[in-house]
Amino acid sequence: MAQIAGITYRQLDYWTRTGLVTASITSAAGPGTRRLYSFRDILIIKIIASLFDAGLSLKAVRTALNTLTDLGVDDLAATTLFSDGTTIYHCHSDDEIIDLLAAGQGVFGVAVPGLLKDLTTTITTLPAHNTAANHDADTSDGGEVDLAPVTRSA
Repeated sequence: MAQIAGITYRQLDYWTRTGLVTASITSAAGPGTRRLYSFRDILIIKIIASLFDAGLSLKAVRTALNTLTDLGVDDLAATTLFSDGTTIYHCHSDDEIIDLLAAGQGVFGVAVPGLLKDLTTTITTLPAHNTAANHDADTSDGGEVDLAPVTRSA
């Protein structure tokens, strides 16, 4: 799962343990158990990674996530996030983006539709696999990651 989202297992584990992300389908119930993330969870993880890559602080990333909490996949797919480094602007339309940029507010943006397309492409190009066999093979770093089929849910 971490590989699909483009992050390391350690990042995913840390973000989950600190409550930055959640495994909404199945959370870990102790050592040796696996988390199961929804398609939306993985998209949120990609958004978080993009925000960190853009240089946002943990506080700013948490603020951005608060604005995305109640959005389903389709709503997220229509979202572009802009920031000036401290404030997060959540734009739903081209007009909102133009107004924001015209006012000099946004310095950089994260276009969620592009992340969604990238994630969908990554998932659809994965080879079919046996979950149990891949689980054993993909825990070489000592961590547990669930490779169960990802379902897209709102």
